[in-house]
Amino acid sequence: MNSTSHQEFKVGAFENVCCFILLYYLLLKLRNATHFIIRLQIILGSSSVARKKILADMGYEFKTMSADIDEKAIRKEKPEDLVMTLAEANADAIVGKLQNIETQEKDAKPTLVIAADTAENVQPKLHGKEDAEPTLLITCDQVVVYEGMIREKPSSKEEARQFIKDYSGGHAATVSSVLVTNLNTGLRKGDWDKVEIHFHDIPEQIIDNLIEEGIVLNVAGGLIIEHPLVLPYVKEVVRISILGLSKYFPDNYSFRGVEIL
Repeated sequence: MNSTSHQEFKVGAFENVCCFILLYYLLLKLRNATHFIIRLQIILGSSSVARKKILADMGYEFKTMSADIDEKAIRKEKPEDLVMTLAEANADAIVGKLQNIETQEKDAKPTLVIAADTAENVQPKLHGKEDAEPTLLITCDQVVVYEGMIREKPSSKEEARQFIKDYSGGHAATVSSVLVTNLNTGLRKGDWDKVEIHFHDIPEQIIDNLIEEGIVLNVAGGLIIEHPLVLPYVKEVVRISILGLSKYFPDNYSFRGVEIL
């Protein structure tokens, strides 16, 4: 087997760098659309350590929230539709949580406006002030597609093992989405992207080690191509659709040995 350098396939810890290529692009588009001059507040709608790392590496300060929805209850036939629908469902759930938090805070600290002999409660909208700092909510999703079938997180060690065995000497695709919601205006921008990964044969011992470690049980398709145990067996990463976003590649990422500036 020919060894593959880490530099050649430095695709990022977000399971798939294309997801954040889209994010980078969408943030720029959203800034232009809303004429941002003041500093952004960002909420990452994910508890993923990998996603937090990539967003931090891009230079953004942010808070995190989890949607805690039943993603298995949301089904779509096409992977592109599924990842976009899940990103939207996560965004809706987090917006609902933020509204509940605001309601509880208002109940705890009612604001009174007094005019003459009348008084009434003031109920400001969620992030509704036009002069407030823009707050962006970022939600994402990813699935793996193997032989036309959508794969999400493995339901067991046995399923994870079979997933990785299937990839050995073959190929799979990741379909990723990013949705950015401006909580001040309600404006949403989102899209999906697809990457195909080709593998060398993956030894049984490597598969055993991955299953024993357990991380692959918590990611779509049991697939983490940037994992140090997996990376040497990645043969090629092919961008299927990049949606004309090459200008907005984040710094320090590369595909197939070519630095993207």
